[in-house]
Amino acid sequence: MSTGIEWLVDAEGCSAELIRNSEVLRMLCEEVIAKLDLRVVGYPTWHRFPPPGGVTGLYLLSESHLTCHTFPETGLATFNLYCCRPRPPFAWEQRLHELLFATNVVVRTVDRGTEVSHRDLLLAGDQSSIESGISELTSTREVSGL
Repeated sequence: MSTGIEWLVDAEGCSAELIRNSEVLRMLCEEVIAKLDLRVVGYPTWHRFPPPGGVTGLYLLSESHLTCHTFPETGLATFNLYCCRPRPPFAWEQRLHELLFATNVVVRTVDRGTEVSHRDLLLAGDQSSIESGISELTSTREVSGL
């Protein structure tokens, strides 16, 4: 059974100045929250690290959470959004190109609360994918004590 979807977003080649700017990042996160009709619980938390460091932001949501971590020294901004109820897609690629001047944006989604079955691994393709998936399931069970 699915318990939600998680977006893992990596924006590379960002402007160092922009990803050090907590106001720009706050505006972006609040746009995500508004467009996806999410509900903030309490107050967002932001921390700016000493130069040349970046910014970390956290929004606790009734749907789960939204986080942002930036690394100006490498031009990387990362976002993690987990929602326990269905949400429409957000235009991550477009907005990160426009607001942070990202040169490359990778958006991955993970359906939470489901395990990858051996059948799904077989349908996915090659032997290395299957071995990787089995290894991942094994390590997850070992860590969680299952």
